[in-house]
Amino acid sequence: MARIQRFEDLEAWKKGRVGRKAVYDCSRQGGFAHDFALRNQIRRAAQSVTSNIAEGFEREGNREFIQFLSDAKGSCGEVRDQLYTALNEKYVAQIEFDRLYALAVETSRIISGLMKYLQQSELKGPKFKQATVRN
Repeated sequence: MARIQRFEDLEAWKKGRVGRKAVYDCSRQGGFAHDFALRNQIRRAAQSVTSNIAEGFEREGNREFIQFLSDAKGSCGEVRDQLYTALNEKYVAQIEFDRLYALAVETSRIISGLMKYLQQSELKGPKFKQATVRN
């Protein structure tokens, strides 16, 4: 299995990036663009998904990474909840809601898989590697 070198290589981050772009694009349209509170909140939640994945990865410890992944997964749920508000207010059509909702669910599923993998891994993360002592 190839070693992940950068957070940009993670499928969870890639899928989250697609979802974030979709949320930003959708929230630029019609009434959504003028509901500043909802628009800003759903954008922050979508941004939080990828930001937490990136920050957790850069911490270089599995326990911390899992915690940040949990936060990212929570942000996926927040995006889904806010999509219901957008649907109820008719800022998005059902088909757009379904597409964005599915992206958030898929991202959450990928994050869950990564969390399970890290929880079962015997590796603790790069920052826990023993330093080589030279004489």
